Amino acid sequence: MAVVERTGVVAGFILLFFLSGCKARIHKLTLKNESRFFVHLNTFGFYANGTLDMKLHSLRLPQQLVDYSLNPVGFTLSRSRVSGVLSYTAEETGTCPLKITEVTSNEPLILFLINMSSTSVNVRVLGNHDGVLTGKPKASVPTEEKGQKTKREAPDPALGNPAETVKDGEKTPDSTVDDTKAKTNAAPVDPKKDEKITMDFQLASTKQITLALDKVNDTYAFNFHLLLGLLSEGLYNFNFYYCQNMAPGIDLPYSFTLEVTEKNPGGFLSAAEIPLSRLYIGMAAVFFTAALLWVYTLMKHRYSVFKIHWLMAALAFTKSTSLVFHSINYHFINTEGHPIEGWAVMYYITHLLKGALLFITLALIGTGWAFVKYILSDKEKKIFMIVIPLQCLANVAYIIIESTEEGSSEYPLWKEILFLVDLICCGAILFPVVWSIRHLQEASSTDGKAAMNLEKLKLFRHYYVMIVCYIYFTRIIAILLKVTMPFQWQWFYEFLVEVSTLVFFVLTGYKFRPASNNPYLQLPQDEEDEEMDEIVTESGALEGISKVKKTSNGRERQKEATL
Repeated sequence: MAVVERTGVVAGFILLFFLSGCKARIHKLTLKNESRFFVHLNTFGFYANGTLDMKLHSLRLPQQLVDYSLNPVGFTLSRSRVSGVLSYTAEETGTCPLKITEVTSNEPLILFLINMSSTSVNVRVLGNHDGVLTGKPKASVPTEEKGQKTKREAPDPALGNPAETVKDGEKTPDSTVDDTKAKTNAAPVDPKKDEKITMDFQLASTKQITLALDKVNDTYAFNFHLLLGLLSEGLYNFNFYYCQNMAPGIDLPYSFTLEVTEKNPGGFLSAAEIPLSRLYIGMAAVFFTAALLWVYTLMKHRYSVFKIHWLMAALAFTKSTSLVFHSINYHFINTEGHPIEGWAVMYYITHLLKGALLFITLALIGTGWAFVKYILSDKEKKIFMIVIPLQCLANVAYIIIESTEEGSSEYPLWKEILFLVDLICCGAILFPVVWSIRHLQEASSTDGKAAMNLEKLKLFRHYYVMIVCYIYFTRIIAILLKVTMPFQWQWFYEFLVEVSTLVFFVLTGYKFRPASNNPYLQLPQDEEDEEMDEIVTESGALEGISKVKKTSNGRERQKEATL
């Protein structure tokens, strides 16, 4: 336990370091000398009237001569079909998603193609999208579209936001002013004169948009604001592509700093995360109630209680406390856009302690410690020496994942470490159970306590099945359900995990409860283990004194009675 406490203190300092740069749902990412052709920036579930604000503060590209018409650079915003699975933008292996010109379905896809030569950002809208894009238009960009001239012009701010595209002889769909007034006030935008002039582009009708790209020395910058409509709500992936590095053997470094802010009408949480604060506080109350009932049971049967029973109570209280801090953490993320460092540190520390206590308790029960034997074998001690450090590593990986941006280079590495280490820990705690089952099988055929050993063997087999079902459900089944649910119902994955954990705790407590009718705690019923009086002496001052040797609750105690 001292190891767990020291680990918690060290984790606290680690957390302060990582959380100092964490922006949660207000993301700020800086990459320097990056060579990946694809950077996944974020995944977020938008409801209707949700907003996405992106500010590219500085983009520095390699000095080598690169044909960006053949190998474009830019961003994509695509709606995913399921959580954790990229949309069609990554389905065509070896093809840069920025080169997509049409889509086979109506799934919305927005491409932001950065054109350095014309200092502009060409926005292409594919699929059905009823959002409104707000950005600073290019001063004057004449283009040819099916023989008609198209000119994007910025309106006078006093006129509101007339439509962004004016074709010869056509009125804009959203304009509320007449042709004469529009022609009088429409004029090319001078970015140096007014940097704040922006326009609203209706994506349902406008499929080609040109935004201004600011250049300062050798860096480029632009920004946009996107308001999503009812038809466009869903789970979106926001990615950056540098297609030049897709070619084998090419590793050109680039750097950029950007800031992304995502919001739903109710706050900064994604659609699937909005119910989590209430879910966690509710489950915390349930676990706390279960912990109180467990303590009441221990006090009621205090003469049948082992140390591991109190360890199980500590696990239940730690789990409840961790859920309380988790709920508080999500509350502040929803209202502020980022966690409050003090609450976040408390959550991560209790989360780490909960994970360590869980695996320690499961492994101790699996070895039969206190129930069957008091001393762990060398083989079982090695399991603890492996599982406890690995579990601490898994919790540190989880903390780092929660505290860093998805687009950072270390994020995918720590995510793989977390998944691998978690599976190793789950598999390792099964070994002590298997060893205990084998030990009881051998003991039931060699000693005279066959009936009691068979009862214990049955319990260990049930316990083994419980652990396997718990691991299988929380690591596989729940994840499969998550990726098949609609984006707004993916919080149900967390609900299933918490409920399955509660059921597992309750069943474990029931099977190993301190009670006289528990097979672990029953008095042996065969003749060899009945109370036997051993005559100490037959004469002298101690005549008539006998020593009664009795086995109860797995402990031997001596009682002397004077007749």
